[in-house]
Amino acid sequence: MEETIDDLITKKLEFQEKANELKAKRNKLHLKSKQLADDRDSLNSAIRKIRNSISQHKKERDELNERVQYAKEQRNKLNMSLSETKRKIWELERIQSKISGTNLNDLRKQLRALENEQMTKPMSSRKEKKLIEIISELYAKIKKQEDILNKDPKLKKAIEEEKSIKQKAEKQHDNVEKLALRAQEEHEAMIRLIRQQDNSVRKINEIQETIVNTKIQADEVHKEFINYVDNIHDLEREISAAHDEKRKKRKTAEITTAHKEANEIFERFKRGDKLSTEDLMTLQKAGLI
Repeated sequence: MEETIDDLITKKLEFQEKANELKAKRNKLHLKSKQLADDRDSLNSAIRKIRNSISQHKKERDELNERVQYAKEQRNKLNMSLSETKRKIWELERIQSKISGTNLNDLRKQLRALENEQMTKPMSSRKEKKLIEIISELYAKIKKQEDILNKDPKLKKAIEEEKSIKQKAEKQHDNVEKLALRAQEEHEAMIRLIRQQDNSVRKINEIQETIVNTKIQADEVHKEFINYVDNIHDLEREISAAHDEKRKKRKTAEITTAHKEANEIFERFKRGDKLSTEDLMTLQKAGLI
């Protein structure tokens, strides 16, 4: 059954409505892609800043690690010097002990053993009193021996040197720990930023995948939209052709009616009937007079 002009117009309006829906959907998808692209670009910009910060923290960490290494070397030298000085003191003390016949280190060991016994072992009052007397005697012997040793200029100088080196070594050890702590802080800050960067990269990859899928979807919707637009153009041509055909038929019908009317008037003219001015004009239009 052939479609009427009204049917074609109705169909065109339906197609136009569907095309408008598809156009709106396509534009919405394009807007979504743009917003996603803006989010992606913002993350890329943030990542560039993060990378700069990572490089800065890495540089600071590496410089601090070099300082730590140098500080450790200095500390080790001081520790070696301290050990050497202690050996010198021990040797000087050994010589003095040999001269005096009293070994200071042995006295100190005896004192520590007796003090430990007093603190840890139960004993009678009498025994404890005796132990305290022995401890006091040891204290006196140790002090006497130390006084003798302190009068030795070489030993005195070595002890002062030991004290100075020990202070320097402790100070250098503190410096190592402080530098190592700062290096660790820089390293941890760098690791946190690397993790933050990795998370941002994952988000960017997810966004990029969504952008691609959205663009594919938008392209499919656009193709469908174009298909409807093409159909609308086809329908417009069909409607225009139908209107032309209708006008042609109407004009043909009008001409046929006019010829029929003119022939009837011409027959009256041949019979000698009186014709009006309008009748004569009709005959003239038809080319019968």
